[in-house]
Amino acid sequence: MRKNTASQKSGGAAREILIPCVTLTVTCILIALLLAVTNAVTAPKIAELQVQTQAESRQAVLPDAGTFSEEKTVALDGTEYAYCEGLDAQGNCVGYVFTTSAKGYGGDVVVMSGVDLDGTVTGIQTLELNETAGLGMKAGEESFLGQFTGKSAGIGVAKNSPGANDIQALTGATITSRAVTDSVNTALELYQLVKEGGNNER
Repeated sequence: MRKNTASQKSGGAAREILIPCVTLTVTCILIALLLAVTNAVTAPKIAELQVQTQAESRQAVLPDAGTFSEEKTVALDGTEYAYCEGLDAQGNCVGYVFTTSAKGYGGDVVVMSGVDLDGTVTGIQTLELNETAGLGMKAGEESFLGQFTGKSAGIGVAKNSPGANDIQALTGATITSRAVTDSVNTALELYQLVKEGGNNER
């Protein structure tokens, strides 16, 4: 009787260990399957939304364009950047839209810049911004972004009394302000490369 009792206790202990392990394994498998299904359903919608957002941003930064060319690339200092030509109703180029980035306080700041045929900024939008709430995140507001419209190559950042081709830095967020400005200045450099013959285009 003692042997049977010991065997029963041993079997009971094994079941106590085995059942939770099996339950946990099955739960993990089910969760993985649900995540896979969710991703399969949402991924196309996310991609579609990104395409729509890109199109809206292009139109916002280069409003004179009716349509845009397929995305192209141009190289600067060994890095390739994406850009599109903005076209009017007759298919004539009215400017360019460049996507560039620079290191900010909380990570890369990605900016889309519109540039007309004279090399003047027609508008900018931030595509990625992970800066400090209440400080650097203000770089995504029109009150800051609007300063770049009408500026040309060599835009500066001023904490006080900005000049004609300077922007006023955000209070407490000079690093973010410079990151956005550096991104726009890169776009203006890319404009010059494209304008001068596009040897680096493809």
